[in-house]
Amino acid sequence: MFRAFVIYMLTVAPALAWEARSGAVCELVNDGEGSQVRVTFDPAIPEYAIAVTPGRALQDGPVFAMRFDGSRSNTIATDRHVLSGDGATVTVRDRGFGNVLDGLEFNHTATVLLGDQAIAVPLDGAGPAVRAFRDCASGLSV
Repeated sequence: MFRAFVIYMLTVAPALAWEARSGAVCELVNDGEGSQVRVTFDPAIPEYAIAVTPGRALQDGPVFAMRFDGSRSNTIATDRHVLSGDGATVTVRDRGFGNVLDGLEFNHTATVLLGDQAIAVPLDGAGPAVRAFRDCASGLSV
């Protein structure tokens, strides 16, 4: 009976757009409408990365920023971003990602800013996946 209930809930409940994946490299992914966000932690380096693919070509700009709107609003920025050769994805790498993870977990919208371009990313349902990603990363970095 319990098994039938679980199967029922998985088939009628809406799928969460945010998902944490554990493995040799921790992943936090969102395949949302119009954009994909992928956060990784690789303990072998150790390094975090965020890659944003908006579904349209990006023009490079001098600064990559993320503005988080919600209960813990914040804006973070760096000039250490890389645009893929085809302009489809912008990636930032760093050894610490606390502000990024806090922004994703505790707010309702993230806006990626690159030059004069803005890509809004809804954060509905991100909290549990971010917590699972944090657990994965802390377990791998031990």
